[in-house]
Amino acid sequence: MPVPFETLLPYAIMIGMFGITGTGLAVVKTWRNEGKRPRYSLDQWDRQSKTHLMDRDRRLTGTLRGQTDNPKAPPGFEFSNGWKLEKRFT
Repeated sequence: MPVPFETLLPYAIMIGMFGITGTGLAVVKTWRNEGKRPRYSLDQWDRQSKTHLMDRDRRLTGTLRGQTDNPKAPPGFEFSNGWKLEKRFT
């Protein structure tokens, strides 16, 4: 007994939507990481220093995942303090 093609249309639509969603998520992940591969299997050093090093890279290059090989910091970086200060009680 043959299967009418009308019964296969919903399955084709569902498979197509899963494909579109997966591709969209992959594009968004690549876009967020600026075209670099995502970070997997972070060890203890990476976890404790990730925010500090990535924040330093963001302050140097303007992007979170960007890195620079310029040995001199850009102008104004000497006053750009990475330390987070708490507000004083008065």
